[in-house]
Amino acid sequence: MPNFARNSRRPESFVDSGRPIGLLSSLKVELSALIAIATAISFVMAWFLLKVGWSGWVAMPLTLAVSLGITYLFSRGLTSPLRQMRDAAEAMADGDYTVRVETGTDSNDEVGQLARSFNDMAEELQHADQMRSDMIANVSHELRTPVSALQAMLENLADGVIEPTPANLDGILKQTYRLSDLIAFLLDLSRMEAGAASLEIESFNFAQFIDETVEPLEIADAGHAHSIEVHVPESITMEGDQDRLRQLFTNIIANALKHSADETTVLIEAHIDEDHGMIVTNVVNFGSQIPKEARSDIFRRFVKGKTGPGTESGGTGLGLSIARWAAHLHGGTVRVVDDPRGADFEIVLPKYHIAL
Repeated sequence: MPNFARNSRRPESFVDSGRPIGLLSSLKVELSALIAIATAISFVMAWFLLKVGWSGWVAMPLTLAVSLGITYLFSRGLTSPLRQMRDAAEAMADGDYTVRVETGTDSNDEVGQLARSFNDMAEELQHADQMRSDMIANVSHELRTPVSALQAMLENLADGVIEPTPANLDGILKQTYRLSDLIAFLLDLSRMEAGAASLEIESFNFAQFIDETVEPLEIADAGHAHSIEVHVPESITMEGDQDRLRQLFTNIIANALKHSADETTVLIEAHIDEDHGMIVTNVVNFGSQIPKEARSDIFRRFVKGKTGPGTESGGTGLGLSIARWAAHLHGGTVRVVDDPRGADFEIVLPKYHIAL
């Protein structure tokens, strides 16, 4: 597991002196109150000093000094969050996104609102920075594994340690397939980040589309003796980008096959929700279940499922994330729903394409 020492530590806070004023809803009102308080104190103090016999040449400068001191004290409290935000912005410019502003976040005026917004922005930047570091570490790991395996196999072949038998060559071929899949996933991921995916919308028969999607998966799965049952009405037609939708269904069905025991069945069934004009497809992996607390996490990037206790699936951890992205491009959703039969991925897509 990569170590993100800088990003995972507790957020650092800039704390300044408390704010004497901050309960009011407007900075203008607070400044007006500050002026009124300072003027009242100055008037009372000047009146008292003159009444007890002090000279005006002494009372007035003293009153002015006290008034300025009160104004400075209150104004410092009003502007302390701004000074904190300046210091925090300088720290963030140096790459430290853990900084937070504390003073002012509990006030109701514009400065308090700005302090809270600043902390929200800092939190988002910290999360984005951690995701970037996470992605770099995971991609490096995912690329290193097949490359190292390929290097070892080819070195053994070159040194004559192993013979170029069909089994050894098949192992090399599998590693190249894994690299190719990872590169394809990363290209899709870059499209997701850039929001640059364009859709080629066409009308097609949904049942035929599912059959064409399942066929290569059945061939690739021949060694595990899974059976795929497809219950999709022949009458369903839909509009969408077949390439993107094939990514969606291929990743969901392949995930179900990967997490099914050998010689078991994966069910694909679909129906039309006439009330909402949606096509609802369920891909059911019989026997296994996904805990409710993990159902949202599995759609995150680089999160891998388990094929057994403490054993990762060995995939890239990108398939389900890309499947959800492809569904969103069509205005649809992908989620795991309760089903006593097993893990049930429900894919809901509009029958007719609506431009997003």
